[in-house]
Amino acid sequence: MRIIKAHAYGNDFLFLAEAESGDRDAQALARTLCERHAGMGADGLILYRLTARGAAMRLLNADGSHSEVSGNGVRCLAAIVLQGRGVRAGADISHLEPVVVETDAGAKVLQLLGVEQDRYVFRSSMGHPTEIREIDLDLDGEHARAIALRVGNPQCVVLGPPLSEARLRRLGPVLERHPAFPEGTNVEFAVVESPNRVHILIWERGVGPTKASGTGACAAAVAAAAFGGASRDVAVTSPGGTQRVEWRDDGLFLTGWAAVVFRGEWIG
Repeated sequence: MRIIKAHAYGNDFLFLAEAESGDRDAQALARTLCERHAGMGADGLILYRLTARGAAMRLLNADGSHSEVSGNGVRCLAAIVLQGRGVRAGADISHLEPVVVETDAGAKVLQLLGVEQDRYVFRSSMGHPTEIREIDLDLDGEHARAIALRVGNPQCVVLGPPLSEARLRRLGPVLERHPAFPEGTNVEFAVVESPNRVHILIWERGVGPTKASGTGACAAAVAAAAFGGASRDVAVTSPGGTQRVEWRDDGLFLTGWAAVVFRGEWIG
């Protein structure tokens, strides 16, 4: 099987054309390929097919579970599409049509802003946030005020300090599987550092801690604007770097880069 690996801010994915996956069990394949030591290592496996406007994709987390969408995974796939069309640094992109990626959470439209060495920078239309609500949760005896919402997938944002790795690892898995979220949920711990900057740590459903998350950045930006005093145009910083999120009347827009790491062959 021919595999492509790409990442956005350290949030990494393996890409396999649907035609090459054959009749293999996709969940088992995701667990095998994404394993960090015996596999190729990644936060998720994306099965894809090329289309006239871009691509269509299906995402499985590292544990084999299904996910509706990934903002960073979508961007990585768009980079793969354009790289396959010969778009490289220095190319004239002024007349390029947006890349449309079909996901289980609807079509995402990505406009290429530029290519900086091996990094493809996109502004992605991520749709409207929905089901935004503030909830109180009991987390093994600790009270937490959280904002639940959907940005194509379920999200839970805990606003306010402390922002620490120890708290992430202690409460992240508790929140992911909390009874308030029957589907499970992605989790962000977020602190509003200024009206235009939010800092987050991420516990991703089916994965665990990740360096970055596109939908997580969007969710944190919405929660920070709705309940934390942030503006609707913010820089969201995670361990992997900083992405821009705009929450406009016509939806959420996510700006950041993706890079293709390698193309290889899995012989397992």
